[in-house]
Amino acid sequence: MGTGMNSRRLAVLCLTVWDGERRAVQPRIESLIYRSSLAANDRHLAVMLVNGVLRRMQDLDGVIASYSSFPLARMKSLTLMALRVGVYQLLFLDRVPDSAAVNETVQVLKKEHQPRWLINFVNGVLRSVAGNRAVLSQAAREDTVLNHPEWLVSRWRAAFGPERARAICRRNNREPPLTLRVNTLRAEAAGLAAMLRMKGYAVRPGTYAPQALVVESFSGPVAELPGYAEGLFHVQDEAAQLVPLLLAPFDRQAGNLDACAGLGGKTCQLAQLLGEQAELAAVEPNRHRFRLLEENIRRLRLTERVKLFQGRLEDFAATGPPPFHRIVVDAPCSGTGVIGRHPDIRWNRQPADLPVLQQQQLNLLRRAASLLLPGGILVYATCSLEEEENQQVVESFIRDNPGFAATDCGDAVPAPARKLVDAAGYFRSTPADGLDGFFAARLVRRH
Repeated sequence: MGTGMNSRRLAVLCLTVWDGERRAVQPRIESLIYRSSLAANDRHLAVMLVNGVLRRMQDLDGVIASYSSFPLARMKSLTLMALRVGVYQLLFLDRVPDSAAVNETVQVLKKEHQPRWLINFVNGVLRSVAGNRAVLSQAAREDTVLNHPEWLVSRWRAAFGPERARAICRRNNREPPLTLRVNTLRAEAAGLAAMLRMKGYAVRPGTYAPQALVVESFSGPVAELPGYAEGLFHVQDEAAQLVPLLLAPFDRQAGNLDACAGLGGKTCQLAQLLGEQAELAAVEPNRHRFRLLEENIRRLRLTERVKLFQGRLEDFAATGPPPFHRIVVDAPCSGTGVIGRHPDIRWNRQPADLPVLQQQQLNLLRRAASLLLPGGILVYATCSLEEEENQQVVESFIRDNPGFAATDCGDAVPAPARKLVDAAGYFRSTPADGLDGFFAARLVRRH
């Protein structure tokens, strides 16, 4: 990180690094942008530019190709990313003046010591696009370009039909709403909503989950929202909030396990639902996510209610815990249901990933099931839209484990969410429903 860093330069560099790796962009956002010395608003703009380019990459490339005499495939990554960042500002950020979008992007290449001819080339392309900004911007916002790889679009057309597949893609191309889950141990939904409205935020109740609040058109760091530091809420999509409810009815004296805790959204929700007397264990193998899990549990004042284990589920099982009455397995997956929040997923994933993930998910489900008491309930969930990771995993597991049976998720979710349960009794949401894409199955161990 040299001198002269600003939002656009950080965004271009972050995207260039991502392009070379084609792995999750979030760690690069955290290391390059969040840890920079820029002001909070500038960091927010940099993240907006990174995610915006990833959401609209096919739109941007089509425009660049129309105004460039040089093929995109032969451009250096730094050059192409600078053009994408510049064109994104021109087409999708109305508040950014043409001069700032062009000049600040060109300055990135100057500070990266690019040759004069290349700087002039990029300047010329961006100025040509700026000259036709109104027409190009209108065309881009009509959403005729799906901005997803063809292999993924083809799968969704086959699974959901062409119209729903198009609706999923279009939803993924927009920044998703900020959805909160109220910490009912410290606040009520109506009271928190009233407090946020007094501070000038537009807030509405969620559609499906009882403790959900949606903050409309929010822009900025979540930590700056009133009530965040006090632990009054946790950021969590409504679909994710519905998954722990599938463990009902809850026994406040029994043992419970979150086998894949992640950042702790479902762990904290279970801690609220179960009460002080229930036993709740949470397992997370990744050290970085485990640290954030600890931070979230502390912020929500739930430390005394959860026993944490940093390690793999098999390592936890080796410690000899007593069997559990309720287990939730939110399995690591392709993440194709949360592309709207993590737009790089669409470009990082490949079809060959799915069978590998399926085997990992089956192994995880089998291990978790071995820790469940007879009569207990296990909820298997993913944030994937792909059958290989969802129904195929569940049905394969049941074939090999006849002591388990799938039960109807519609019996456990709130009435508004029953329309998200399919004929087989599985919970399924997609971005076309205005939610993250989730799958969940509710399994009972009969003996």
